[in-house]
Amino acid sequence: GAAMAHGHGPGRCRCCGEEAAERGAAWGLYLRIDRQRLQCLNERREGSGATVFRPWEERGDRSQFVESDDDEELLFNIPFTGSVKLKGVIVMGEEDGTHPAEMRLFRNIPHMSFDDTAKEPEQTFSLSRDPLGELEYPTKIARFSNVYHLSMHFPKNFGAETTKIFYIGLKGEWTEVSESRGSVERAGILLSLDFKRSISTQAHRHEVTICNYEASANPADHKLEQITPQTHFIS
Repeated sequence: GAAMAHGHGPGRCRCCGEEAAERGAAWGLYLRIDRQRLQCLNERREGSGATVFRPWEERGDRSQFVESDDDEELLFNIPFTGSVKLKGVIVMGEEDGTHPAEMRLFRNIPHMSFDDTAKEPEQTFSLSRDPLGELEYPTKIARFSNVYHLSMHFPKNFGAETTKIFYIGLKGEWTEVSESRGSVERAGILLSLDFKRSISTQAHRHEVTICNYEASANPADHKLEQITPQTHFIS
């Protein structure tokens, strides 16, 4: 917004703190990551991939980083706790060959493996070395407007054996859909259970009627067929 513009007059210093706070808040999508299901493939130290998703203000913490293991590739599978509109990405590394040179983003393909990265990504970025976390890569927002799972593939670096990433910033908006989506799913399952239950109890109660009813192609038959698939479309 306007507060982020840098052409301030003499009073600039007063709003420096505010500006930093606002900038930090913009990079708050790390709070919306489902940490239990977050994966980083080919990380040398287990769990280290998760440490690069942290507050923007703490991006300079050099004790927290992920390093690749067998070669220079890293692949993050990042599930969100709702629906995300991803607007920008920061990737911060070292001022050397370990810094990732390319980033490929995939949307809504859970549990991606390195084999899956042969697919066409939604967007590919050539990265510059960014040891201070100052460069923002803007996404094509139309492609990243309803993201519940983001995969980030770093296929290569600037020539080192392994890749190191110290911080990944994700900027955008978050909408809580998991709760309502969950209740819709639950309602759908309950509905189909109740539906089956009511059919079976009727069957026990009126076995004879049901037999006759099936024998004569009753139009009600077709109603049943139409109703049943709708109870399954959610699962």
